[in-house]
Amino acid sequence: MTSEAPADLLGEHLQVLAEAAATGRRPGRAALDRYREAGGRAARLGVPLRSLVDAALAAAEGLAGDAVLPTLRRAVSALMEGYERAQLVAFREEEAARREFVDDLLLGRAERLAERAEHFGLRLAESYVVAVAGGLDEDGDQDRIERDLIARFGSHNVLVAVRDGRLVCVVPATLPAAVGEFTHHVRARFAPGWRVGIGRPQRGPGGVVASYREAVGALDLADRLGLRPDVVKAADLLVFPVLLRDRVAMEDLVTSVLSPLLHTRGGHEPLLETLEAVFASHGNHAAAARRLGLSTRAITYRLERVRRLTGFSPEDPTQRFTLETAVLGARLLDWPWP
Repeated sequence: MTSEAPADLLGEHLQVLAEAAATGRRPGRAALDRYREAGGRAARLGVPLRSLVDAALAAAEGLAGDAVLPTLRRAVSALMEGYERAQLVAFREEEAARREFVDDLLLGRAERLAERAEHFGLRLAESYVVAVAGGLDEDGDQDRIERDLIARFGSHNVLVAVRDGRLVCVVPATLPAAVGEFTHHVRARFAPGWRVGIGRPQRGPGGVVASYREAVGALDLADRLGLRPDVVKAADLLVFPVLLRDRVAMEDLVTSVLSPLLHTRGGHEPLLETLEAVFASHGNHAAAARRLGLSTRAITYRLERVRRLTGFSPEDPTQRFTLETAVLGARLLDWPWP
């Protein structure tokens, strides 16, 4: 960055000030436009605004006249206006380039990806973790989250963007605290209903795509399974893609085990909810009752109905595993089917 203003940026400035001192004439529209152009050129050259203003003020030293100060004020104001306008244009161009880069990165479009990543401070040969926040209301301050993360971890370590209505955060795997900080800011700035999915650390440009897809997949699984946690990690949900890999076998299991529940009085849903609560409570009937707002006796009664209808008991370890897998499959596959 240039530390001093090049002399040619203020080429006519001395002449304008001298004319004001001699005749009292202040700069017209054309002169002020030239000052604005000079301010914009200074911004594009990387000249600090302070250096530009100091140079403009220094040129007025020793000049007397009632019109010098008003002329100087107008000149400096026009310089600053041109400078700020150029900075705003540059910021918008950078923002658009950043959005385009994030889209290309998360979609795996590899054209000049590594070169463009370096511009944003990312070293794609390293491992990265992607966190995705979904279920966000429109009142949250997404830009503030990015500014706060960058202020703490640096722009070369954090990339935040909005994609498909979700807030995406890409950070090096060596900075796990950044994911926690991202979650903290989401919690602080958005109304309840949000959830953060976290992908596993993955290496390289393709790794960013993989971690992003895992994070989105974790959000989808959490919604389909009705999971309670606000933060879900793909690493904790690896069993579910395995369960879904053989869809035909899973559908057969769900149908074979749970179909008898469809014909019971009151429908299948209360019984499925009871099974889910019992499994989530590690078989503790009292804890499951508290989850559902029921009595322990009601839980016991419902589990006995499940046993009579399906032939599977949640109290038997092997049968409990079969029941739990069938219930998970039912949620994953939106059972019952038409």
